[in-house]
Amino acid sequence: MALALHTWTLDTTPLDEVLRIARRVGWDGIELRRVDFTRAAALGQEAAEVLALVKASGLPVACVGVELGWMWAERDERRRLLQVFDEQCARAAALGCATVMSPVDKGRGDARRAAESVREVGDLATKHGVRLAVEFNSQAEQLNTLGVMREVMSKAGHRACGLLLDTYHLWRSAATLRELDDVPLAEIAYVQYSDVPARGLEPGKFTDRLPPGQGVVPFAEFFALLTRKGYGGFMSYEAPNPAAWARPPEDVAREALEATRARLPSG
Repeated sequence: MALALHTWTLDTTPLDEVLRIARRVGWDGIELRRVDFTRAAALGQEAAEVLALVKASGLPVACVGVELGWMWAERDERRRLLQVFDEQCARAAALGCATVMSPVDKGRGDARRAAESVREVGDLATKHGVRLAVEFNSQAEQLNTLGVMREVMSKAGHRACGLLLDTYHLWRSAATLRELDDVPLAEIAYVQYSDVPARGLEPGKFTDRLPPGQGVVPFAEFFALLTRKGYGGFMSYEAPNPAAWARPPEDVAREALEATRARLPSG
């Protein structure tokens, strides 16, 4: 399995430097967010310049994020979010990236409507030849567990859409390895990971993520489970944390990669 560095992990570091650090430290790829493009636009840079910068880095792009909110949005806001989704899919395709991701909506709504929305954006993803990975959020009001998310994705039944398994949200929602073992490989579109603090968790807070081995996630068992299932895609280290942002970014990137490799299955 290839390891990618999520740009949110080094959120206060400019994108060009994040790319240099990721390559220098030895990450296999990079995960981009929608905000990486909007920040560049605020500085007067075109999206084409961002794409060129990423391509020049030589790093494969593991995934490109879209903007959340499309599941239950209506009217003008829905049209805007679907346009953003289409735009991000096009950018992923231009980068040779096969996966886009989206968190679920944070509020509450009709599960059938959410499934219909998944099918709608799934068609957009198909148009660009990419697959959508949908991430439940342990701090969302409704779509906050693996079981609930699997039900929505089953209702959607779209071949271009699958689950995003994120260890942070899995373990904050009290998921178990047994539950994960029940998820067929065909349902898994993408994987993100970081550790969950053993104490001090606050409702609604999710920028307290840690490198593997510093919290409660059984990473050796989790990685072994994915290997046993035959997952061969990217795993992206997504660990936003103000304490990490205050440190030298190269140290943060290197320590996380070393901690990850130490827990991967041998051989």
